[in-house]
Amino acid sequence: MYYDIIESPIGPIILAGNEKGLKHLIFLKGKKRIEIPADWIENKEFFREATRQLEAYFSGELKSFDLKLDPEGTDFQKSVWRTLCEIPYGETRTYKEIAVSIGKPKAYRAVGLANNRNSIAIIIPCHRVIGSDGKLTGYASGLDIKEFLLRLESEC
Repeated sequence: MYYDIIESPIGPIILAGNEKGLKHLIFLKGKKRIEIPADWIENKEFFREATRQLEAYFSGELKSFDLKLDPEGTDFQKSVWRTLCEIPYGETRTYKEIAVSIGKPKAYRAVGLANNRNSIAIIIPCHRVIGSDGKLTGYASGLDIKEFLLRLESEC
C-alpha cells in the first residue's frame, strides 16, 4: 500500500491506495486517529492526480472527482457509497432518502453506519448526508470538518 500526506485547508490528509485505486482518505485532524502501518510505502508521485483534484476541489474549481477508487466494504456499504457519489456538489440528502434510493427504505440507520465506514471521505461525499430534520448529524472526523465541507460547496 502506498501513501502520501498532503496539506489541506482542514489540516493534513493521508491518501492511501494501490494499483487498484484509492482506499483511504484520512483526516489527521479530527476524531479518527491513525498510525501509518510500517508496511505502507510513501509515494508522492502515485497520488499526484488525487492531490491535484483535491487542491482544485478546495479552491472551488472542481465539483466532481474522477479517480480510481477501491474502498473495502460489504455489498450494502458499497451500494450506499455509490449512491453518495450521485449526490450533486453543493446538495445534501437525508439518510432516509439514501435508504429509499437503494431500495431499502427502512435501512436508514444502516445507511448511517455505512456512511460512518466510508474510508474515502470527500471523494465519496458522506459529508453531504444530513438528518431528516435538516440538522448535521455525526461525522466520523468531526462535525467541524463536515460543516467546513458543506460551507465550501455552498459558497462555490
